[in-house]
Amino acid sequence: MNIFNIAVKEIKRDFRDVKTLIFMLATPLVLMLVLGTALSGAFSASIKVENVKVLFESPNDPEFSRAFDPFITAAKKSGISFIKAKDKEEGKKAVRLGRYDGYMEASPDGIRLYLNGSNSINGSILEGMLASFAGKYNLAHEIAKNVPEKAETVFASDIKQDYIEETSLVPKKQQGSMDYYAMAETTMIALYGAMSASSLILSERARKTGDRLIASPVRKIEIFAGKILGNIVINTLCITLVILFSIMVFKANWGNHLGIVFLVLLSEIIFAVSLGMGVSYLFKGNPAAKVTIMLFVQLASFFGGAYFKIEGAQGIFKFITDLSPLTWVNHALTKIIYANDLPAAIPAAALNLGAALVLVLIAVISMHRREGL
Repeated sequence: MNIFNIAVKEIKRDFRDVKTLIFMLATPLVLMLVLGTALSGAFSASIKVENVKVLFESPNDPEFSRAFDPFITAAKKSGISFIKAKDKEEGKKAVRLGRYDGYMEASPDGIRLYLNGSNSINGSILEGMLASFAGKYNLAHEIAKNVPEKAETVFASDIKQDYIEETSLVPKKQQGSMDYYAMAETTMIALYGAMSASSLILSERARKTGDRLIASPVRKIEIFAGKILGNIVINTLCITLVILFSIMVFKANWGNHLGIVFLVLLSEIIFAVSLGMGVSYLFKGNPAAKVTIMLFVQLASFFGGAYFKIEGAQGIFKFITDLSPLTWVNHALTKIIYANDLPAAIPAAALNLGAALVLVLIAVISMHRREGL
């Protein structure tokens, strides 16, 4: 009962701390709005191809022209312009200077393509298009030798042109910028719970109420447990409000397994509160504890992808990002939301709760060694 009463007291006191409450609610929502809107282009699943310019020279061959002219017309509709070169060397120089995306040289030996290398996407598109054209042209040329009347069917418009079709396994579940930042900022603010947790005991010492608590008929472990429970509850309420707001206002996608998502976030909150308590006891009440926790939270947020999405990290950078609690929590949530991979919650929750247990043990041992709180 004492634990419950202390927890209720902590919750009431936190609700009266309007500044901290506004920070916990407004910070993630503002970051969601700003980053989710500003970086929406970085999460686009499609690439628009336009204003691709290619110089070309072709042999004076009527057969080649009959095949290539319709190809040029079709390419122009897709934003790719083929321009006949006046001079070979000047054309290649213009490509090197970046005025054109490529230079195509057609001869009886085949097609050669020179690219400027500044845009790998445009270069890959041109290579694929011309490889497809060359394959069809060679096929038509061979057919014309044996069955001339069938040669035109190779370039017939009703024949399928898309040899490679990209299809998402779950086409409707593409993570947008608002979806990502709703998740990332929520996990970030959950970790900020360590800041308030570090003040749970320090505030009692600062107000000179610690000795009175010790003198009361309440055991130290009950005070400790009640304060942790109260802080976990208030942080959980804040996270719940942030999630609900992101769903209703920003239309963020939290998937079909909100209960599992919530449990993973709850494990992170427990870790954050334990981190705050553990570090505050390790520093024996020194104000440097809050600075240390703030530094850790900021670095964990940065390397955990709270401000920009981190993909394809390698070497030492990957090692650092993997140390961030946000990394393993965000990875687990992404798998749960977009792949329905519910077992992904287990490693993330286990890491959070395992680290929390170690930190709580450190705090409890340190507390028993002290005369007061």
